[in-house]
Amino acid sequence: MSKRDYYEVLGVSKTASEPELKKAFRRAAHKHHPDRNPDNKEAEDKFKEAKEAYEILSDAQKRSAYDQFGHAGVDPSMGGAGAGASNFSDVFGDVFGDIFGGAGGGRGQQARRGADLRYNLDLTLEEAVHGTSANIEVATHVKCGTCSGSGAKKGTSPVTCTTCGGHGQVRMQQGFFSLQQTCPHCNGSGQSIKDPCGTCRGSGHVRKNKKLSVKVPAGVDNGDRIRLSGEGEVGDRGAPAGDLYVQISVKKHPIFVRDGNDIFCEVPISFVNATLGGELEVPTLDGRVNLKIPAETQSGRMFRMRGKGVKSVRGGALGDLLCRVEVETPVNLSARQKELLREFEAETSNSHSKHSPKASSWLGKVKSFFEEMKS
Repeated sequence: MSKRDYYEVLGVSKTASEPELKKAFRRAAHKHHPDRNPDNKEAEDKFKEAKEAYEILSDAQKRSAYDQFGHAGVDPSMGGAGAGASNFSDVFGDVFGDIFGGAGGGRGQQARRGADLRYNLDLTLEEAVHGTSANIEVATHVKCGTCSGSGAKKGTSPVTCTTCGGHGQVRMQQGFFSLQQTCPHCNGSGQSIKDPCGTCRGSGHVRKNKKLSVKVPAGVDNGDRIRLSGEGEVGDRGAPAGDLYVQISVKKHPIFVRDGNDIFCEVPISFVNATLGGELEVPTLDGRVNLKIPAETQSGRMFRMRGKGVKSVRGGALGDLLCRVEVETPVNLSARQKELLREFEAETSNSHSKHSPKASSWLGKVKSFFEEMKS
């Protein structure tokens, strides 16, 4: 084995902290691990060299001896503490557990928190804006009432797993190093069930439709989520349950369209009202209000009614109601009505530019366009 300086082997300074040493060893191990470099003797030697350096420098007593006396302070043949005094499997479990996802030797596996659930809740625009309470029913796993979640038959209890001795981990030898993995018999729980519960068949939980009441705050919108803590799937072996996320979806409204805190709607008006002006009754989410239409209003004009929109659940200013008027062309006219319109058209034709400025402007642009094409 090479006797290069251990700090040089790991590429760290002599003042390196424990986390820095571990990080350096993991980096070297990733690069030179035999599994990544099969049949590569040089990589295997570098891996062993890094392992030896980490064993010495991660032990406070050995590191102190090495800093004072060099390799002589830790070499057994020279009376030192010796790198071989440390069990390689301990180093492997401490550092390589982070790399391969395994736990440290003898620690077992922590019980897993229950899975989160999602429920899609459809609301009307009025319910989303003003808030509401909704009763929902969710299919989920809950703790078995017969065995209280233990999975064992009533009157019995789980016993220590004989495969892993209750640690939840088993050690497997692969070449010159060992690897820890979750016990395949108890799935990391460290316990086994000889007499499973007849209701849940040893799982500790059962499927059930759970009824809940959801309080929806005023101002929610599409995509907002409401979290119900602890209402998700039950956890393993007493671990906390997951959460239930209620996803809000707002149905399409027959009149209004929401955009942030503002509400839009289209209001049809007759060409008489548009020409002479008037007052219309329009709906809002809080009731009815009167909208004044000034004379000579053109189709597409937008009217803003302040404070008639939405107060967002996230706060901020109250939105507005925006009404876009559309001048409606009359249909199904009687002969007399058509005659009156023709009379009106005849009377205004001599002063077309005065009564229809947009049309006159457009006709002028069209005339110029064709003249330019001829030239």
